[in-house]
Amino acid sequence: MGLSMRFDIVTLFPDMFPGYLSQSLLNKAIEAGIVDIHVHNMRDWSTDKHNKIDDRPYGGGPGMILSVEPVIRCVEAVQAMTDDPGQVIMMTPQGERLCQPTAERLATNVRMILLCGRYEGFDQRVVDILDPLELSIGDYILNGGEVAAMVVVDSLVRLVPGVLGDQQSSWDDSFSRGNRMLEYPQYTRPQNFEGHEVPEILLSGNHKKIEQWRKTQSLAKTKLRRQDLLE
Repeated sequence: MGLSMRFDIVTLFPDMFPGYLSQSLLNKAIEAGIVDIHVHNMRDWSTDKHNKIDDRPYGGGPGMILSVEPVIRCVEAVQAMTDDPGQVIMMTPQGERLCQPTAERLATNVRMILLCGRYEGFDQRVVDILDPLELSIGDYILNGGEVAAMVVVDSLVRLVPGVLGDQQSSWDDSFSRGNRMLEYPQYTRPQNFEGHEVPEILLSGNHKKIEQWRKTQSLAKTKLRRQDLLE
């Protein structure tokens, strides 16, 4: 079976990833050959004797900046590892906001290279040369791009056919496939827990009425919590 999706993660902290990659559905997808994930330490492309990869910003200011040369050399070498250079994605709070439609668009790529920034970010020439898709997971600041890269991988992998046991699960999720409403409430056994009952409609076996109930519940929850989605 051919690979459906490949990720190359470029980071200063590769040891953050083995635990994440060894868990749950992601690990099963990797073992099944549906997803291929490689982690690269950008320090390996440093020409400094101490493997230094950052420097002080020109013009002054706080913190350190990731240098252009080792980052570019790293990405170029990673791109050359396959015939398809892939989509380069830079994790940055300045980027396009990750949402479900964006995830669905990115999931059409066969290969993606995720750049994880640190410190005060990348030398601007990294952006100028690589022309990456700049992507943010929200309006807040993290210590680095590694956790954001994990979020991207998680959101995309579940869209690859064969990863989820029931592909309908991803279609029913909030925000999926043009769905602009939050997901309806879900229940499982027991039917009664300390006086909290499962709604009778879900026990009726009437699939048409159950579907209508779910739509009504989705609409009510969306109106209450995310009115902006309906607007």
